[in-house]
Amino acid sequence: MIATEHSPEEDNEVEQALQELAQIRSGLRGVFARRALRAVADLSRRMEEPSLEEAVSAPSDYGVLLAALEAEPSLSLLTRDDPLAAARLRGVAARQDLLAREGGTLRVKEVAELLHLSRQAVHKRHRAGRLLAIECGRHGAVYPAWQFVPGGVLPGLEEVLRALADHDPWMQLAFFVSENTALESGTPLDALRRNDLPAVLRAARLYGEHAAP
Repeated sequence: MIATEHSPEEDNEVEQALQELAQIRSGLRGVFARRALRAVADLSRRMEEPSLEEAVSAPSDYGVLLAALEAEPSLSLLTRDDPLAAARLRGVAARQDLLAREGGTLRVKEVAELLHLSRQAVHKRHRAGRLLAIECGRHGAVYPAWQFVPGGVLPGLEEVLRALADHDPWMQLAFFVSENTALESGTPLDALRRNDLPAVLRAARLYGEHAAP
């Protein structure tokens, strides 16, 4: 069970969040903050305790919101006004899952330190198709951590990325970390770690539009 008593630290977090929200009074950010707060307050009143417990068990604040939106009655309220809402939420959850697999993601600063390169050099490798990165809006790109090994980059990564050049980064990510019927077992990432590059390249050449997450 999740503890429901408030600690002083939690009270401080709430107070800090309220102070930050109080500073957002006008413009698009203000409109977003007001409407999002109303939605969260409404959900907190409507959700049953099991759904609340599942939501607050999420590892991140954004995960809490996603879990709450996927639960009843929020999903019913969403689909009432937007029939595609459920599909959008499934897509968000699927992408979150892809990013979380095999060690999560790294920021460009962390990749630069790992590879002993400048940030500009990391960006250059990404643009050249030598590293896999996922754009996350104004916060920049994140780099799946599994593509890095002690001393550098996973052997065979660049060759496979070239074979997947016609696919967008999300499909490339899904290819590496998802089960693949073109392989004897496991994921292409597992096969790369076994140094079975030829098998992974064959699977990459067969990878089609239906593999999208």
